[in-house]
Amino acid sequence: MRAEESPATATGGVLQRRRPRGVRGLVRVAFLLVALGFGGWAVAREWDGVVAGFARLSAPALAGSLVAVVAALLGAMLTWRTLLADLGSPLPLRPAAKVFFVGQLGKYIPGALWPVLAQMEMGRDLGVPRARSAAAFFLMMPIQLATGLLVTLGTLGWDRYGWLLLALPALLVLLEPKVINAVIAFGLRKLKREPLERPLTRRGMLAALGWALAGWIAYGVHLYFIVPQAGLVFAVGAFALSWCLGILTFVVPAGAGVREVAMVAVLAPHVTDGAAIAVALSSRIVIILGDLTCAGLAGIAARRSRV
Repeated sequence: MRAEESPATATGGVLQRRRPRGVRGLVRVAFLLVALGFGGWAVAREWDGVVAGFARLSAPALAGSLVAVVAALLGAMLTWRTLLADLGSPLPLRPAAKVFFVGQLGKYIPGALWPVLAQMEMGRDLGVPRARSAAAFFLMMPIQLATGLLVTLGTLGWDRYGWLLLALPALLVLLEPKVINAVIAFGLRKLKREPLERPLTRRGMLAALGWALAGWIAYGVHLYFIVPQAGLVFAVGAFALSWCLGILTFVVPAGAGVREVAMVAVLAPHVTDGAAIAVALSSRIVIILGDLTCAGLAGIAARRSRV
């Protein structure tokens, strides 16, 4: 008997078992529709800026930028999948992509917990305990922040952004598996949940860090296609810094607005203010399209494999 099942549920009839599944299915459909609605609203709200930003892009540049975003999102998914496997729930690529990419659409809904709630529910159908899904999700934030800050320092210069070093010691401590395992165990005890069966290992953490770094490079290539005059190295650092500042705003869906303001400020020495605003808006829209593309492709691939 699974720990989450009550005796009545475990011994009850088929109808008793199907009702929760039906409710969960309706909740997931509603979540997907709401997430897609907010994604579409994000495009419509910035439509004038979208037109101005995309007018300066050639079709090859736009296609290259979108491909790079998809590659970056794949790196994020592999970071999450690596953590999940290290914690004891290895998933095949197709179902892992479906859970991650569809769940990530929740970041366009106000509130910080929609993506993790979606991933917990979809992962549960694949045999992933909810606590394990939540742990993998929340571990991604310090991993991406730490690698993003390191990329910023390595590409934009220590002299100008050396103040970011103030945040690195805390992040590096949080990336130590012994510390992470202790924090997770404490949180589960407070929530009166069962402890994780397998602790996070240093090998798993290093693999996740590697995928995160690959993702930053791909994001930099995405920005380089939009603003090539700044150079590839600068584009990698500019996006990493703006993303790190954006993720710190938990209330704003997907860091909307904060990332753009930071990107405009970083790009200001290289392009005009108007061009910087167009670049930031174009980047935002390409990323939205990348999220929708990955979610759609992952859903189709998983459906074909009967996941």
